[in-house]
Parts: sequence; C-alpha cells; structure tokens
Amino acid sequence: MRRVKETVHYYCNDTLFGHIDGSKGTTAVLDTGVSRHPDLDGKIVAFGDMLHGKRQMYDDNSHGTHVSGIIAGSGRMSSGLYAGIAPGSRIVAVKVLDQKGEGKIRHLIEGIRVILRNREKWKIRIVNISIGTLPHQGDEEERELLRWVDQMWDEGLVVVTAAGNFGPRKGSVTVPGISRKVITVGASDDGVKIDRYGKAGTNYSGRGPTYECVCKPDLVAPGSYIRSCNGFCQKRHQKMYAVKSGTSMSAPIVSGAAALLLSKYPDMKNVEVKLRLLMSADDMGKDANIQGRGLLNIEKLLNPKL
Repeated sequence: MRRVKETVHYYCNDTLFGHIDGSKGTTAVLDTGVSRHPDLDGKIVAFGDMLHGKRQMYDDNSHGTHVSGIIAGSGRMSSGLYAGIAPGSRIVAVKVLDQKGEGKIRHLIEGIRVILRNREKWKIRIVNISIGTLPHQGDEEERELLRWVDQMWDEGLVVVTAAGNFGPRKGSVTVPGISRKVITVGASDDGVKIDRYGKAGTNYSGRGPTYECVCKPDLVAPGSYIRSCNGFCQKRHQKMYAVKSGTSMSAPIVSGAAALLLSKYPDMKNVEVKLRLLMSADDMGKDANIQGRGLLNIEKLLNPKL
C-alpha cells in the first residue's frame, strides 16, 4: 500500500484583531500527533492515535506539534512573539503519520471517521490536513480518501489542506488538496530557497490544475521558515521553538484565520468561510494555478469593509 508523506510569523496581533482570538472553535489536526508543550497547555481537547492506539499524547516527529502551534499556540514561552494565529482556540490531535512523517491512507481515513463521530462532542469546526501524496488518476484508494474528505465538508466542517511541496510543475497539487470542495493552501513565499531533508529548493508549492481541470490552490499563505512549537522541547537541551518550511505550514495559518472568523461569526457555514477567505485575499499578480485567489489577508477577512 502506497505511503502518504507529510508535505512538510504570523501571530495574532491583539491591537489589530481586538478580542477575536478563535476561542469559540476547535480545530482537528490530522498529523504526526502532538507533544506536551507549554504553549499548548490546556489547549488539547482530545488525542487519538490511529497507528498504535496509545492514549497518552505524543509526537515522535514534531511536525504535528509545529502545525498545532501555528494554529493555537499561546506564545507563552516567547512572551507572545510566537503565538499562533488563533491563540484562544483549541486542538484535537489525531495521529495518522509515523516517526518519519509517513503513513497509510487507511490510517488517515480512520482518523477522519474519528473526527466525524466526535465532532459534536469536541465542538470541531475546522479540520487541518497538512498531508499529501501526488495524485494517480484512477487510484481507488485515493478516491476513497477524497470521498471521506468531501464527506467532512458536506457535514459542515471547514476542511483546510496543504497544496503539497512537489511544485513547480503543473498538476503537482497533492491528494486530498485536489478536492473541489476543500480549501487548498499553497505557499506565498516559495520563491525563497529552503532546505528540506538536506535538499535546497525553490518554487516548491504545488501547482494546479488538477487532473479534472480544477484550478488549485484556492489561496496562499506564508510557508517558508515558519517558527512554531518544537515537538521535541521536552528533551534535554532542546529549544522551545523550531523553524519548518512547506505548504504544511501555510495550511494551519489559514486554519487559524478560519478559527478567528468563526469566533467573530459563529453561525457562519463552511461555504461562507471559504468564500470570505477567497474574496479577501490579495492578488499577487501570479497565475491562478500558483496563487489561487491570492495571499491571505486576515485584516480584510475579519473586516470586509476595509
């Protein structure tokens, strides 16, 4: 069975966003798990391990902790400097990837089922999927994954996915980001050379169109050299924060923005959230299959009259 690889600062400015901090919502993060980090104290509503069934939360890769910090980190250990986009929001961490940041599609589907069964109990409004695999037309396993991802959307959840790091060629947006329904996020700053797994590269963000000729990504957000919670900070001499790059970092920035929007408008439907994100984005002057509708603008998102 083919394996799914991880697609491996913004912070909430109180003077800009006022009292809006995402406190009325919970984001489910399908990733490598989550570690006990001071910036995430009291923010983890629930933890599920689809790989080993462990009850105590953990993250043996650090990717999921980093993503969770981008969304909901308090910034406590940096005096607020590295707070997440929606520091008042909460996280449901579902481990579907292993120590190498890899996993099987069936584990991801199991994680989605857990989210759908418990969405009311845990008050889940948003699902962040910073995971992707290059699409293979006609692959039944991928089709099944897309059906489950679309079901989350159909049941009213705001589903945010990464566009993947296989750019710049056309058709390089990953599954499940190729879904017509979900909000697919690329990196706005992928022209910056980054080092991933010992290889330097630029223009990594996944490009559309999909094999069904759907324009993707939907919008872009910063993804290069994003500083957030270090999942290994419990180990001796480890730093509290780490820097990572990729559309995996861009997606939770948008998830956090969606949490802020739902904090301000708690009755807003997921289709409305997507529309507001797209309409408030700033055109960067790039092709639509590179930038979608443009760069995330949280100020305009929350204050559409600006």
